[in-house]
Amino acid sequence: MRLFILTVIMCCCTLAFSQVQRVDLIVHNAVVYTVDIAFTKAEAFAVKDGKIIAVGSNKDILNHYTATKQTDVKGKAVYPGFIDAHSHFVGYSQSLFSVDLYDAKSIAELVARVQQFAAAHPGRQWITGGGWDQNKFPGKAFPTNETLNRLYPNTPVLLDRIDGHAALANAKALELAGIQPNQKIEGGEIETKDGKLTGILIDNAVGLVASKIPAPSAEEMETMLQAAAHNCFAQGLTTVSDCGLMYNAVQLIDSLQQAGKLAMRVYAMLSDDPANYSRYLQRGPYQTDKLFVKGFKVYADGALGSRGACLLQPYNDKPGWYGFLLSPQSHFDSVAAMLTTTDFQMCTHAIGDSANRVILSIYNKYLHGKNDKRWRIEHAQIINPTDFKLFGAASIVPSVQPTHATSDMYWAADRLGKERLQSEGYAFQQLLQQNGWLPLGTDFPVEDISPFKTFLAAVFRVDAKDYPPGGFQMENALTKEQAIRGMTIWAAKAGFLENEIGSIEPAKKADFIILDKDLMQSTATSILSTKVLATYVGGLKVYGE
Repeated sequence: MRLFILTVIMCCCTLAFSQVQRVDLIVHNAVVYTVDIAFTKAEAFAVKDGKIIAVGSNKDILNHYTATKQTDVKGKAVYPGFIDAHSHFVGYSQSLFSVDLYDAKSIAELVARVQQFAAAHPGRQWITGGGWDQNKFPGKAFPTNETLNRLYPNTPVLLDRIDGHAALANAKALELAGIQPNQKIEGGEIETKDGKLTGILIDNAVGLVASKIPAPSAEEMETMLQAAAHNCFAQGLTTVSDCGLMYNAVQLIDSLQQAGKLAMRVYAMLSDDPANYSRYLQRGPYQTDKLFVKGFKVYADGALGSRGACLLQPYNDKPGWYGFLLSPQSHFDSVAAMLTTTDFQMCTHAIGDSANRVILSIYNKYLHGKNDKRWRIEHAQIINPTDFKLFGAASIVPSVQPTHATSDMYWAADRLGKERLQSEGYAFQQLLQQNGWLPLGTDFPVEDISPFKTFLAAVFRVDAKDYPPGGFQMENALTKEQAIRGMTIWAAKAGFLENEIGSIEPAKKADFIILDKDLMQSTATSILSTKVLATYVGGLKVYGE
């Protein structure tokens, strides 16, 4: 009898043990926002081989799984890793090693920062930088290159405006590009006053000088990209969409990821360039564990701040000026005709209401109603009220950046007039209703990299200074849940990645973050003090102690 009882006990123990599965990581005692279809909350989840295999209560997970690494987050909030639906990851990486002109308050401060950088980096072939915004200067006038010409007569200087759609070049840089006074260029402007080049270049004109800058070496780019990835992980970003890359930049990212030197996941849009079409159209989209190449980035117009956005009615602060398209309409039509027969997304930058109407009309021409091609309009900032319906009619995805609204609100009414701004501008809630989902991004380095600023601007419609009181055009604010979805699962969906990332669900990649505050319980004043305690990509910690 005693032997029989022992045998039964041993069998029960063996059965119980066999029901406990060994995994790589257990996260428990958390407030887990799964961001599944019901926006369910959980307490714990288990990770094996880089993927989530179970989500549930503390009891369920701890009773059924065992792991050498168990993370007790002590009641902290856990979210899926943030996804930036529109950024310039490579450009941001390079900006970290150039002159930082963000928030410069005057032309004198701009010049002083250039001098400080030049003194700290002697012997550079070129001095480059970016981030200036003339709207923050006294008088809001574009800077000129006179002082830079005097200080650097033999060193070319190119300083990008904050939106990347204008730049200031010194005389040496203009000389190397062969630019002459009164020279014309389609889709751009070379400013000339009193027969002299001021150094201001708008849109396509910037490329004339930028193309002369020597490319960084592969070793330099590796250092830059790793620095950018570290900054992203510190902000809780685990995937970025890089909008507009040449094939060689994509190949470099791929090689670094494959070698284990770059943990950042990248959704890559290829630049609208013949070399990219010839390399990718026949082979189709390219995907690895951390890289997905599936889109082509096209530019319809410029930016509102530099008056390059193409408008249906003249600029309120520049009578008779409508902005311009960067290419003939026939070019956009030909790209759409070409891509509609492929599995690639067409992702077009369009800011002004005229540019948006042109692209929406072309998209509708080729998409033929509801579909799942997920062609995108990047920014979709100013939309004529009669054109909103064109998004939903052809399932066109508006990809927006909430911090653009809270950056532009200080001067947008100057450009558009109050009435047009109110009826057409930064209408995120109205855009969301078109398809029922809305991906969010930052456009960094045009805006700050912080997804917390994205959340603040989307939900409370204020900037880091808590301005304006009551929020900017609050009828288009998003709810907290909508904003979180826009920064996770909807951003994933914008790149056809919703079955792999964007939520904490079984079979998905274990990309998640631990925060010291819960965004779903936040107030406007608490959001920007939120800290990322840890960031995980594929179940591996890439940031945090």
